[in-house]
Amino acid sequence: MNVSRIAAVSVAGAAASTVLLFAGTAFAHVGVQPVGTAEKGGYATVNVKVPNERDNASTVKLEVSFPTEHPLSSVMPQPVPGWKVDVTKTKLDKPLKVHGKEINEAVSKVTWSGGKVGPGQFQQFPLSLGQLPEDADQLVLKAVQTYDNEEVVRWIEEPKDGEEEPQSPAPVLKLTEPAGDDHHGASGKEAAKADDTGHKGEMAADSDTTSSDTTARILGIVGIIVGVAGVAFGVLAGRRRAA
Repeated sequence: MNVSRIAAVSVAGAAASTVLLFAGTAFAHVGVQPVGTAEKGGYATVNVKVPNERDNASTVKLEVSFPTEHPLSSVMPQPVPGWKVDVTKTKLDKPLKVHGKEINEAVSKVTWSGGKVGPGQFQQFPLSLGQLPEDADQLVLKAVQTYDNEEVVRWIEEPKDGEEEPQSPAPVLKLTEPAGDDHHGASGKEAAKADDTGHKGEMAADSDTTSSDTTARILGIVGIIVGVAGVAFGVLAGRRRAA
């Protein structure tokens, strides 16, 4: 291999390493992802993923705030070993009605502390959320990450569609349309077929029941006849013995 080729390979390798370095930095921010889907108007389990971006410090605290324009009646954190969790609630200006009950306060912030996410590591903080709004396509959960060297990173900038990602983007939970159930999702022909099958089944059941009743009646009559014949035979036998 000549000198020029070696130099070209070295430059290419350095460029690739630089791209990977910047790509890792760009995507190493606090995010939120649902376990499965997060349907509008439903409940979902989500993971708040917290990577450590520093080589000389550890993440020791995380605060996640929930939007006041779409308050959630239920926010339940799953215990994470080594971490203490505090749930802050705020009184609502306008009460929520959930399952026929009036909710006057909602969770505004969840704080994890006391644990440690070291350099080159990440930690997931699971949450159960609901009832998710029906009139929104996403929820923006602003987060504040604190390191043990007292550095604070605020992930609070809301990303905008069609615009470049901000330097410190807030975690965004995308909401999906609720999936239709099987009954309502069936076509008219399928529904008619199901109804026809059901009626045929009912008719067959009625037919079986009628046949069973007829058989029982016949057996009952035969039994009575046999019984009468037995009594008559016994009477006649008695008379013969007496004679």
